[in-house]
Amino acid sequence: MRDVIGKAGPFTLRLHRNRFRALVFSIIGQQISGKAAAAIRSRLVEYLKPQQISAESIARLTPEQLRSVGLSQQKAAYLLDLTERVANGNLRLSRMARMKDEQVIEALTEVKGIGVWTAQMFLIFSLGRLDVFPHDDLGVRMAIRNLYGLDELPNKDTSHRIAAPWRPYASIASWYCWRSLEFKD
Repeated sequence: MRDVIGKAGPFTLRLHRNRFRALVFSIIGQQISGKAAAAIRSRLVEYLKPQQISAESIARLTPEQLRSVGLSQQKAAYLLDLTERVANGNLRLSRMARMKDEQVIEALTEVKGIGVWTAQMFLIFSLGRLDVFPHDDLGVRMAIRNLYGLDELPNKDTSHRIAAPWRPYASIASWYCWRSLEFKD
């Protein structure tokens, strides 16, 4: 990790302060390329103008309108489920900063389309939690394989064993893992 830190420089993470939008963008980006996700995000933002992405603005949309910007039927349903939970107060994003990581994960995974990985990304990139280790993240696993000279992608146990010394800063180490994938040796 010392070499990666030297190449990447200081840890710099800009938090996504709009928590609802961060979750919307996470759902949009699931299982599609970054380019496709960016195009759909851009179309949704344009469709909603002059309004911003919010529970109120998404709640006014029908599944068909969400599909018209490129969302699958399933992802449209996921966004509407998130929207409903936020709008009716069952999911209070403003209170999450005071919750423990496990409580945040539990609350978010109640939403259709949000799994543990998405909840972990929310903890890191929206709440700024410093000790989250997303062991299922493909980028982190690839980086661990590369950095630690493994023949194949590490499983959960191997990943956790390698990441144990990173505690209580596993999020920062994960960020450096992602950055390491940008470097050509």
